[in-house]
Amino acid sequence: MRNSTVRAVNRLTRQWAARTPAGDRGTVFTAAGVWPLLALLADGADGAAREELAGALGMSAESAAGAARELLAALDGVRGLQATTGLWNREELPLEETWSGQLPPGTRGGLTGDEAVDRKALDAWASDRTGGLIERMPVRVTEDTLLVLASALALRLRWIQPFEEFEGTGQGPWAGRELPMLFRITALLDRVSVARGPQGAVTVLEVVGSTGVDVHLVLGEPEAAPGAVLATGIDAVTRALPSTGASLLPEGAAGPGLTVATVRAWTPGPRLTVETVAFEVRADHDLLARAGLFGLGTASDPSRGHFPGISRRPLAIEAARQSALARFHAAGFEAAAVTALGVAAGCAPAGPRYRVRRVHVRYDRPFGFVAVHRTSRLVLAAGWVAEPDRVRSEDDH
Repeated sequence: MRNSTVRAVNRLTRQWAARTPAGDRGTVFTAAGVWPLLALLADGADGAAREELAGALGMSAESAAGAARELLAALDGVRGLQATTGLWNREELPLEETWSGQLPPGTRGGLTGDEAVDRKALDAWASDRTGGLIERMPVRVTEDTLLVLASALALRLRWIQPFEEFEGTGQGPWAGRELPMLFRITALLDRVSVARGPQGAVTVLEVVGSTGVDVHLVLGEPEAAPGAVLATGIDAVTRALPSTGASLLPEGAAGPGLTVATVRAWTPGPRLTVETVAFEVRADHDLLARAGLFGLGTASDPSRGHFPGISRRPLAIEAARQSALARFHAAGFEAAAVTALGVAAGCAPAGPRYRVRRVHVRYDRPFGFVAVHRTSRLVLAAGWVAEPDRVRSEDDH
């Protein structure tokens, strides 16, 4: 996939992440599911709507549709990741062939105008394309809906090195609570690093997946805002911000949740001990509530049409939503999102002989996560864990 497209999608991801609110609710989102749809809209838009969409995309409307097709094809080629699109329209809505003929491969279907019938068909598509992770299409189809344009992303990966499970207790908002903890040890100290952002240090742990996609856990200072922590983490994992690996960090409290020490041990070699919680996060997003972020302000104005390149009939965006899910467990990680646009009118015994470096990192209070395609550095999903959740591994399903 093109570097310019990756940068554009990651830019939207970071802007979305920076708006993550504080509070007791977690979130998960994927700009990689929104961006292609905005690009396809921009290709058929005119006037101010076209300009706003191009601004949100971070590239010209003329280039966006081709970039969206290439991005979706590249995503669908990532092992463990399924990416697809769908288009449904009413029979009385004529589509411009120059626009519809350039859509990415995917489902093409019709809307009947019967809300129950259309809802059943769209929900079935969402569930099928995400392997049951997302069971419903996020937009509500009404009798006024003329067209639905949707994307679905589903990611399943297993860890190269699985975790062990145990019960632990938390800190901060999770203080005194029994938590479903995960534990593992590695000799690769630089799987954890520290970056510095506007609201202080952020500890970033890389958990390597078996399919070319990795998940990075990001922990900030206790008083830092979730949006700032997550944005700094995204900058670090996409290499827009430098970070320092644990092998080069000073001893002591080297970062949030991170300690580094030189100790005596019976065996040589460094060791990184990781403790984190298992979690499941779900979220539903109304994209029109942040219309400026997604370039949908003008396009959602129903007083006139904005998409002559899509149809001769005047069209405006009536709904734009995303439903997303992320699960992190001992064996691996799962994430899925369906985005839709509706268009209408762990000690050693005493006496050891070696002096070795020991690093310990613990995620036992709210933190963020970022799933990244290892080669391109494209962010596939990101979110915030406000509440840990006991989840079953794939082997338990």
